[in-house]
Amino acid sequence: MDVLVLIDKLDDLVHNAKAVPLTDQVRLDREEIYEILDQMRATIPEEIKQARWIVKERQEMLAEAKRECDRIIQEAREQAMREASQTEIVKLAERQADDIVDDARRQARETRLEMEDWADSILSTLEVNLDKFLTAVKRGRERLQERSQETVVAGIGPSSDNEQPY
Repeated sequence: MDVLVLIDKLDDLVHNAKAVPLTDQVRLDREEIYEILDQMRATIPEEIKQARWIVKERQEMLAEAKRECDRIIQEAREQAMREASQTEIVKLAERQADDIVDDARRQARETRLEMEDWADSILSTLEVNLDKFLTAVKRGRERLQERSQETVVAGIGPSSDNEQPY
């Protein structure tokens, strides 16, 4: 389940909690809150694992692109050596080898940049989701703190040792 959906569920649970009669406090279903928190604990590590997998995949693709580039360069050099017997063929081979090397480098650079953009996009989405999660948690804590302060201001809070119950 998506972390943002879980955050919204938690926010709704707190927002729609039933009030305790004659107090400014609310009743929350502890088990339901724990269930949502457990789901969050299960979901967030999965999203982090996915981000790490993306980074690993990107590194593997870059390594593969470099190996392919090195292979193409080696093939171009070997081909140039075979054709080195004639001057015109040597010049042609050198131009082709340079073109192949330039093309391989360009392809490797494009692949690397595409993978970096893709990984950045995924990490950006994860960052946005984590920011929303943090904002929702802060908002929930602020609501709870406001309710607690309202309870204390209204004099409904826990009685001190000096006070007599009604």
